[in-house]
Amino acid sequence: MPGTPDLPAARTILAFDFGLRRIGVAVGQDVTASASPLGTVANRESGVDHDAIAALIREWRPSALVVGMPAHADGSPTDLAEPIEAFLGELERYELPVETIDERHTSVEAEHVLKDARASGRRGRITKSSIDAAAAVFIAERYLASR
Repeated sequence: MPGTPDLPAARTILAFDFGLRRIGVAVGQDVTASASPLGTVANRESGVDHDAIAALIREWRPSALVVGMPAHADGSPTDLAEPIEAFLGELERYELPVETIDERHTSVEAEHVLKDARASGRRGRITKSSIDAAAAVFIAERYLASR
């Protein structure tokens, strides 16, 4: 149609809430700046389940990967900073842009939202995995809102 501007293609991201046992994962897109939980990926002594991450990348075809970077209230790094830096390096194998965003309080926010949903009868039992995935949603939405 004449006069219709060329719009950029919608961008999809995968967001990660890094934890020493589980990594919460969410998918987000920039058209609505919204995200949905995808679940968790194992992070054990043997390492991160990169087969699961590779499968998510094949399925969702993200244009970027976003990792929440926790910080104390004063902005100083937490004890997770070093393991997250290592995880960021591991994500380079997927040859996608890897970005970080401040994730202070996302797990607390996620737990409150899930508990409110349970109290109102909209959801059942709350697991640590569901909190981690919901925290990844907050990370994705924070990232998308900042763009």
